[in-house]
Amino acid sequence: MSSSKHREHDFSSKLRQSSVIEGFKKYAGWQRSMRKNGTMHSVPDMAPPSINLDLTTACNFACPHCVDSAIINTGGYLPLEDVKKSIDTLKSHGLLSVILLGGGEPTLYKHFGEVVRYIKDRGLQLGIVTNGSKLERVTETASLLEKHDWVRLSLDAATQGTFDRLHRPKKGAVLENILKEAREIKTVNPDISIGYSFVIMWEGLSLNGVPLAANIDEMSGAAKLAADYGFDYISFKPCLIRLPDLHKETLLDSVDREKEQQIIDDVKKGLSDARSAAGDRIKVLESVNLIAMLDHRVHEMKKQPGTCHMQVFNSVLAPDGIFHCPAFRGVESAKIAQSDGYAGEEKFTETLESLRRSIASFDAEKECDRIACFYNHVNWWMEDFINSDRSVEDLEEAQDDNFFF
Repeated sequence: MSSSKHREHDFSSKLRQSSVIEGFKKYAGWQRSMRKNGTMHSVPDMAPPSINLDLTTACNFACPHCVDSAIINTGGYLPLEDVKKSIDTLKSHGLLSVILLGGGEPTLYKHFGEVVRYIKDRGLQLGIVTNGSKLERVTETASLLEKHDWVRLSLDAATQGTFDRLHRPKKGAVLENILKEAREIKTVNPDISIGYSFVIMWEGLSLNGVPLAANIDEMSGAAKLAADYGFDYISFKPCLIRLPDLHKETLLDSVDREKEQQIIDDVKKGLSDARSAAGDRIKVLESVNLIAMLDHRVHEMKKQPGTCHMQVFNSVLAPDGIFHCPAFRGVESAKIAQSDGYAGEEKFTETLESLRRSIASFDAEKECDRIACFYNHVNWWMEDFINSDRSVEDLEEAQDDNFFF
């Protein structure tokens, strides 16, 4: 495989996929009508094509850099029947993909295997993000997964010492054992994609005054491990810090230009070394916010349109509610419903009404002004399209492939 530079996501192309484009057309038409007439009638009757499904807040790691630390181990979990009802309701309204992650470790959920089976029985694409500590639970379900499904391991290190400092597992978790189990998953089902996730941390990063362990010098080692153990790719992304006073994620906040340039130079060298270590065996991916950071465009990603359009196309279903953005997981201003807000037609209709109010009242230009938004480009693409004279029928349709947002 090529180890050249790849973008992880092209969300505007995903919105033009055959199974998604009609939903975007409805939404664009609704926005245009609302702006022209000055009235906001009901949001189009459609589910987001993709959701983040947080099964539990339980986690057996204590990562100092975790952006969801405020809600970790708060005792929350989604009742299995609510999960099933929510999946069925959303599927009937257009849901296409589910990512199990966030707010906790999904493999700690008692009914993890049953949830995986239920999602796959309904023909949905599935992604699983895990810390790898209970990877045998993923291996047990690996045969259920298909070509476009994936498993991504949050590892962030190439040595046991750095792994321990970054993740602080409550019971010993051995990096080498996790990597061997990941290779076993690929043996059980070669069709699925296995990813090695690496959050880059540099000298000077701290949270609540506590320094975070730097890992830039292990980027190449991680790439070599990913290739040696049969991963399909390694994904690099910059460390985000959730501001405790504002409950917002941010990147390079309050960093002077000299320090920023040093960080960028160090990361570029780390990436170059990682590509050399990976050779042509696996892909080396860079997140959209990492690409922006290296191009000195983080400030651009912090300038949002007033309307967050992506809240219609992706949401977070978590034990403490439904949130319109992963960056605001657990934040009250981004909550659009209780956790059972998708569990049945009546509740789904109520949640759509709440979403309408969120679209009207949530000022992304103000609320997200310090967030290097993952969806910045696609939000502006939608905003520009809605404000243009282009017909929705002129949109070039793309082939169905990847429904994850």
